Formats: sequence, C-alpha cells, structure tokens
Amino acid sequence: MSNKTTRNWLRFLIPSTAGVLFFLTPLSVDGEITVGMAYIGDIFIDDWNVELQNLAGFFICASVVLTLLFSISNFLRNKLGWLVPQLTLHPFWFSMRVFGAVAAIAYLYGIGPEWLRGDATAGTTLGTLIPITMTYLGLGAVFLPLLVDFGLMEFVGVLMSRIFYRVFGLPGRSAIDAMASWMGSGPIGVFITSQQYERGFYTAREAAVICTNFSIVSVSFSLVVINTIGLGHLFLEYYLTVIGIGFVAALITPRLPPLSRVPDTFVDGSMDTRRRGPRRGVWLFPIAIEKALERAAYAPSPKQLLKRIVSNVADIWLSLIPVVMGLGTLATILATHTPVFDYLGAPIAPLLQAMGLSEAARAAPLLLVGFTDMFIPAIVAGNTISTELTRFVIATVSVTQLIYMSEVGALIIRSEIPLGFLHVTAVFILRTLISLPIAVGVGHYLF
Repeated sequence: MSNKTTRNWLRFLIPSTAGVLFFLTPLSVDGEITVGMAYIGDIFIDDWNVELQNLAGFFICASVVLTLLFSISNFLRNKLGWLVPQLTLHPFWFSMRVFGAVAAIAYLYGIGPEWLRGDATAGTTLGTLIPITMTYLGLGAVFLPLLVDFGLMEFVGVLMSRIFYRVFGLPGRSAIDAMASWMGSGPIGVFITSQQYERGFYTAREAAVICTNFSIVSVSFSLVVINTIGLGHLFLEYYLTVIGIGFVAALITPRLPPLSRVPDTFVDGSMDTRRRGPRRGVWLFPIAIEKALERAAYAPSPKQLLKRIVSNVADIWLSLIPVVMGLGTLATILATHTPVFDYLGAPIAPLLQAMGLSEAARAAPLLLVGFTDMFIPAIVAGNTISTELTRFVIATVSVTQLIYMSEVGALIIRSEIPLGFLHVTAVFILRTLISLPIAVGVGHYLF
C-alpha cells in the first residue's frame, strides 16, 4: 500500500512546517536575528529569571531526595517506574547532584562561603546558565517531536546524504542537529543527537562526532560573546572565522582519537549494515519524499507524544539540571578560586608570545578556562585584556572549542553516547589546537 495518501502528506507537512518555523526560521526582532524558540526562551529567561532559579533549586533538591527514597523503597520504584532511569545513579553522579543541591541552597539563601555561593561560581551556574539550559531544553523537549517524529529528519537526511557522507562520513539527518544549534542553542543540538542515538538512528561513532563537532554555537550567543569582549563591530568577520574553523575542525577531529576509536555500532550493540552513502546518478528528491511519508505514516499518537514529552522533561529537570549544577559549579570554582588553570596555561604562554600575541601570560589561562564555560573567557578578557588582537583570538577560540562542562560537556557525559570525561577533555584539547593557529592568522590579518 502506498504511503502517498492525503493523511500522510498532512501528517508530514503540518508538524514539520511548524517545527521549521519554530526552530530554524530566522526572525528579525529589534534589529537582531533570532528564531522562534530562542525568542520565546529569552522572554522566559528575562521575565522569569528569579522564578526559574527557584524552580531549578527545587528540582535539584527534589532529585537528591527522590534518588535516596528510590534506593530504599521498592514501593516507590514500582509505583513510579517511569522515573527509575532518572533516579538510579552511579555514586559519582549522585555526588554531583548532592554537591549541586548544596551549591543551589547556598546561592539562593546567601549562606556558606563566598567561593561556593558567589556570583562567579554558583551564581554563574544557577543565576545565569541553569535558567538558559532549563528553558531551552524544556522547550526543546516539548516541541522537538515536530522536527524528528513526522518525517522531516528523513526528508532532510536523504537530501543531504551525499554531501554529509562525502565530506564528514555522516548521515544527512545530522544537518538538522547543526541547524538547530546554529539558529537556536548548542545544547539543543546535543539533546537531538542523544535522543536520535538512543532511538537507533545514529551509531555511537556518528553520535559522538555530531555532538562534539556539529552542536555549534548559536548566532545569538556568538553575538553576545563578541559584544562582551568589546569587538561587536567585527561580528561578521568574527562569525565567518568561527564557521571556517568549525568546518576545518569537523574534518580533522573525527579522524583522530578518541573519536576515531568510538565503535560504529548502534545503542543495542548491533553493527551498522546500512549502505554507506547514496548511489550515484540517483535523484534524491523522490526518495526523500517517500522516506518522509513512510515515517509520517507511523508517527506517534498524541498520547504517545505526551508520554515521551513528560519523560524527557523529567529527565532534564530531575536528572540533567542537577548534574549541570554540580559540574558547572565545581568547574567555575576551579577556574576562579584555584590556580589550576594558571598552572595549565603556563606552558601555552610562550607559544602565544611566539605567535605574536600581546599579554600572552594573561591570555593563556583563558584558552583553557573555556572548558568550564565558554562565556567565562569573554567576561574575563573584556575586563583584563587590552589588546584587540588577543581579545579576538580568545573570543574565537572559546566559541570554536565547543566542549564546556557547564552545559554541553555535562550533556554529553550524562547521555548514553559512549564518551566520558577524558574523551570530551581530549576533544576539547584537539579543537583548541586546531582553532588557535587559524584564529591567530585571521587576527593578524584583521589587526
């Protein structure tokens, strides 16, 4: 029986169009380019920031209490079985939740030492990052099915299959991940990728490569970074540099360890037996339509979607947000109250000096601090680095590194994708080594 029925066309076109309009269509609001998801998210973040902080604090503490109760009560585990995956933890992740709860309470109630509750530590994580993460991923969890469950991924995947396979060795559907990140938010790209991997659409290698190379920084956040560092008048040159470095890094990084060693197997352990790239000379558009309508024919019902949305939101608010709070606060404490990054940056200073960068000793630690959060280098450099060339390099490298533990790094480690802390650290270092000389070269050309 053909899938080209009016019902399937409507099930494909209406939700997919709504998803494109919400996630991927550029809007001009007050002279700035954004997308519907980011615009609505920004309204929530700006108008309800304090409420979001308190709500996050409640869920962080609730996750600790519920995890303890689930560990001792079979009744609760049976009664609320759908929460078991979110509340059954390895001791390390539980310790991160406990630390995140302590940090949240310290910040919200103004108690405890300054190094824990201060604006540069728990204040950065809970006061700034958590409301953004909580809002964007919450919106993503609710509206993401419009992109992935009604045929759009299959349609775009077939159309982009040749270029993405030939250039990056990836399926075409990964273009959706990159576009959602670029126009919306990097964590949304990781969230899409992890969901697609867990549902069997990507292999472990593909998911690892996509989330570490294609969950790119959004246009709006890049604009914030370059303005914070005091070079807003160079945004076009800056963002073109970011795109160019991202392309080069996406070509090189997957071919080196640790990404090259990630197995090409699906989440259930089965081998990938798909055809590697489309046949030559075949017109892809009819195939794309056929695959999209086939997917639309088996799209989830409203009841199934509601269950999945509730489960995803519970995973974000009860499982992910507490981990981001714990890891993010720990990372910012190390960055602002210990000499760890100063020591790590010391060997880099002579290299920066040899590349012709002024204030190399101050700049070197900032190239590594981005591992904790990519916004911190811009904040610090904007106040402490006077040379425009050096500030440009810091702004560019901090955005093209992509891996930062306060959000993206924690998302990847927390997911089912087989990348641990050491793996994401190695990818961060590789991307830094690739980004730095290109950013310096462009910087010297501009300045």
